[in-house]
Amino acid sequence: MTIERLNELKELLNKYNYEYYVQDQPTVSDQEYDTLMDELIHIEQAHPEWQTPDSPSQRIGGQVLDGFRKITHTRPMMSLGDIFNEEEVMDFDRRITQTIPNPEYIAELKLDGLSVSLVYDEGYLQYAATRGDGTIGEDITHNVKTIKSIPLKINFDGPLEVRGEIIMPRASLNKLNEARRKDGLQEFANCRNAAAGSVRQLDSRVAASRGLDAYLYHVPEPAQIGAHTHEECLLKMKELGFKVNPHIIKAKTITEVWDFINQAAEMRDSLPYDIDGIVIKVNDLASQERLGFTAKVPKWAIAYKFPAEEVITKLKDIVFTIGRTGQITPNAVLNPVRVAGSLVQRATLHNEDNIKKKDIRIGDDVIIRKAGDVIPEVVRSLKERRTGSERPFEMIKVCPTCGEPLSRKENEAAYYCLNEACDSKVIEKIIHFASRDAMNIDGLGDRIIEQFYSLGLISSIEDIYHLKEHEQEIIDIEGFGRKSMDNMIEAIEKSKENSLEKLLFGLGIRGIGAKMADTLAKEFKTLDQLLDASYAKLTSIRDVGDTICENLANYKRNPKNMETIAHLKELGLNMTYLKEVASVDNPFSGLTIVVTGTLEHMKRKEIKDYLSAHNANVTGSVSKKTDLVIVGKDPGSKYDKAMSLNIRIMNEEEFLEVADL
Repeated sequence: MTIERLNELKELLNKYNYEYYVQDQPTVSDQEYDTLMDELIHIEQAHPEWQTPDSPSQRIGGQVLDGFRKITHTRPMMSLGDIFNEEEVMDFDRRITQTIPNPEYIAELKLDGLSVSLVYDEGYLQYAATRGDGTIGEDITHNVKTIKSIPLKINFDGPLEVRGEIIMPRASLNKLNEARRKDGLQEFANCRNAAAGSVRQLDSRVAASRGLDAYLYHVPEPAQIGAHTHEECLLKMKELGFKVNPHIIKAKTITEVWDFINQAAEMRDSLPYDIDGIVIKVNDLASQERLGFTAKVPKWAIAYKFPAEEVITKLKDIVFTIGRTGQITPNAVLNPVRVAGSLVQRATLHNEDNIKKKDIRIGDDVIIRKAGDVIPEVVRSLKERRTGSERPFEMIKVCPTCGEPLSRKENEAAYYCLNEACDSKVIEKIIHFASRDAMNIDGLGDRIIEQFYSLGLISSIEDIYHLKEHEQEIIDIEGFGRKSMDNMIEAIEKSKENSLEKLLFGLGIRGIGAKMADTLAKEFKTLDQLLDASYAKLTSIRDVGDTICENLANYKRNPKNMETIAHLKELGLNMTYLKEVASVDNPFSGLTIVVTGTLEHMKRKEIKDYLSAHNANVTGSVSKKTDLVIVGKDPGSKYDKAMSLNIRIMNEEEFLEVADL
């Protein structure tokens, strides 16, 4: 137990921390690391006079403060101006080029966390502070010391301040919320709130348990490190042992920046942390100095913000819609609000159980979420904003269209209208049949179908193929015309040639989505063989279970359904599988495969379509049943899970080589 051994342990543990938390390349096991840490703590407890501020033991937490000390920043921590679309990105470039001809830009991911200032002197971390109001922040040193990717000591003489973002990775948030659920505590809404709440704990043991991380991206006094560009600042910070985000580009044109923005938007969901945009900076520091600042923001940098995916608005009413299966869905009527780039006035509430569990009431302020093309949903109500005038939800008892009593099946959350003649059900069935993923009848959209139904031109899917008989009547409809009619009839005739899986999906048999329709069509080749298949034959097919078998049996038992199929045959619709059946010799045939990460040579959908066509089962999540994970750049948590389960991993280049593409 010597001071030499203590220093050796400190050096080793700091090295292993850097390899694990910054480089993501651990060289020792957790057990080996813990053994060395226990030895260090034992020595320091025996000789407290040997303990130093940069000791790895300081990261464990234990300090409890009475309150947060205020710290005045040596230079203001300014926020950035926000822009939201391509036109504003181009305007930023025009403003820059008026002063700086041919500027070079650095574009970085805008991490969604908490800004932090780290101040070092003679290599040691002196203090860490929040942004606060930009001039005065709060001292959070005791909590920052628990973040293992932040060095407590760097190889640098003299004073140095670096700034960056403290984040909570998605995996850490999931773990934290799981623990809070078990303890009956309210969950954190997102990674940013969780990071901010963790950093502002008086007890550093809480922060230490939260799995925080940090990326550094700014040196307020670049002359201290001899840098002349922002890129050089990033490289120097990385050299000093700080974690610098790898997703950074240097761009000669603003078009390159916009391309990077689009790439980042595509890979956003696959990242292991949240981002909310892209930061664009002029690279040359002398040019930054020349451009200067406004009263609030630098002129040489801007933050492009992705369209919001969660926003707050007022829930004015709850109305009900009916799907093609008769399922009744409650929907929120909202004050119009822009979310994920589109104006939203309605959002799904899913079912009665969901509304009651979340205690959503008419008149509530609510949080709305929309991701990609998914229908907007109400995440939760803001109960703390209630005034007492809000009205609790009551589920309807009869169909809002036909007035028939609703039925709720055992073990299901949804209510159904069982009246097959219900107008809303019939219209939804026809809309589904004509939709892009089904028969793909261009020119026969939702509103046109509703209009034709109200005029008595169609009352079933078979009637679509008789619309030509109403040619003059349709041409006379306002907004229609000869060209619209001709295009629609051409699309209707073309749909007769669709492969079986399109028709099967379009029939709207409960539980048979587009992927299952393709599986069944590929297996049975004709609709007749599918309908004649035995229970044993059906359940021998991957992913086909009792529910699909029961739904098919129920569909066949309804005479009207069989009459529809007979009529469609008479009308000349194809009833066979037309896709080329892939050879079972394909190396991916029969495998369960997950595709994740940002791909460079093929779109994700193209790879999935190729795999499905070659008898692979493409799924969205990694499990013990997964045979292979194909990864692009930044695969995130799916890659991590595949590694932990020892599942075979293949990068995009390997996939293209094996597939001979």
